Amino acid sequence: MPDPQEVRSMFGRIAGRYDLLNRVLSVGIDKRWRRAAVRKLEPLEGLQVVDVCCGTGDLSLELSAGGAQVLGVDFTPEMLQRTAGKLPRRGDKPLFARGDAMCLPLQSRSADAASIAFGIRNVADRVGGLRELYRIVKPGGKLLVLEFTCPPGPILGRLYRTYFTRILPLIGRTISGDGGAYEYLPRTVLAWPEPEAFQREMESVGFADCGHQRLTRGIACLHWGRVPASEGMPKGGL
Repeated sequence: MPDPQEVRSMFGRIAGRYDLLNRVLSVGIDKRWRRAAVRKLEPLEGLQVVDVCCGTGDLSLELSAGGAQVLGVDFTPEMLQRTAGKLPRRGDKPLFARGDAMCLPLQSRSADAASIAFGIRNVADRVGGLRELYRIVKPGGKLLVLEFTCPPGPILGRLYRTYFTRILPLIGRTISGDGGAYEYLPRTVLAWPEPEAFQREMESVGFADCGHQRLTRGIACLHWGRVPASEGMPKGGL
């Protein structure tokens, strides 16, 4: 399991180059993935959405632009500092706060929906993190999880692993000056469960109507689930 202190330190070190590296390493496709996540929540107007592990705020800003009232939460202050320069000059803006995905600074059943993009993989206790997300969402509300995964198939899978384990760390080291951070990324992605297995974890916590969609031939996957309308606290306790 990821060590929270190491994860926080790592993201603090690369915060200044985080957005640039995302665009370079994904060839800009990460923007398309976030838009796909936003469409799953439409209509957004008036929805209160908590975007957990929000990083520098890209998904929070997309959700806010669509009409949602957004609170972005992250436990790395250096990442949150990067959101200031991205806020729109006019119109509604997301709010950002420091907080841990394992113990969110929110009342139970206080959000219409929750989202977490490329963050659940970094949470020390993945199922515990899902329980916490379940706790804050109102009955009938939805959770969206966007995460990297390994594409299926021997040829594409092999090419992807070669890129992720050899080329990506080299690019990351060159641009960010932190080789360790971009060795951590492929290590955690390669250890990530198959979409079907992660969906079962969501269901084990109590989420209903779960589903998933592989994006860009399986490089990323969008998961969704709903808190049942008559459900109480998450299964397995807090």
